[in-house]
Amino acid sequence: LRDTGPIFVARAGELAAARFGFDGWGGKYVMDGDTEVAGRVMAWAGVRGAAFDLVLEGGAIEVDGQGTLLTTRPCVLGGVRNPTLDAAAAEARLRWALGVEHVVWLGEGLQNDHTDGHIDTLARFVAPGVVACMEPAAGDPNQDALEAIARDLAASRTARGERIEVVTVPSPGAVEDAAGNLMPASYMNFYIANTTVAVPTYGSDNDSAAGEAIQAMFPGRRVMGLAGKDVAVGGGAFHCGTQ
Repeated sequence: LRDTGPIFVARAGELAAARFGFDGWGGKYVMDGDTEVAGRVMAWAGVRGAAFDLVLEGGAIEVDGQGTLLTTRPCVLGGVRNPTLDAAAAEARLRWALGVEHVVWLGEGLQNDHTDGHIDTLARFVAPGVVACMEPAAGDPNQDALEAIARDLAASRTARGERIEVVTVPSPGAVEDAAGNLMPASYMNFYIANTTVAVPTYGSDNDSAAGEAIQAMFPGRRVMGLAGKDVAVGGGAFHCGTQ
């Protein structure tokens, strides 16, 4: 639902919703009805909004609530999603639809990720101007991508012109499914609830350390590690199912 649902946008005294195009993650999983979900949720919620000519999944963006948006090039630009748009055109649509002021573009995502690099498996705001990402475990097959993300974030600034503060969590390393295939397992796909943060775990040696690191980022909430591997087999984790 993170990817097929609408994105709600709030400002003082007003709640609206933005509806984007959905093409089954670049045509990989096209199912009847998926393109109608966002409009129906808006109708059920009684929230008005607009549709925008940009193919965009909710998991592809991360915002700080103060004008800064994180995303990745592979899941927005090029490919089959938005083949005619460049970064400037995509940014213009994101500004108009979501009210953001500054877009930070990151590069490649995790291997075998059908989303082509959704930001919610790579980097998350844990406070305005503070972004969490993963430090690769020993032998992590995604080492180069994770190191590039941390490096690019550290060189980026927020909409307010302040340098982004980067905090890290150990990655789960190589996590395989029952057939021995590498999974795009990530601790970054946590879900922030009112009193709790639900963090996916994978039976990795770093599960506990990751939970402790995330707990330090959310002192006012209880961090819970919950088995996420079975969810990840179908694609994504806790954040992906929530909108």
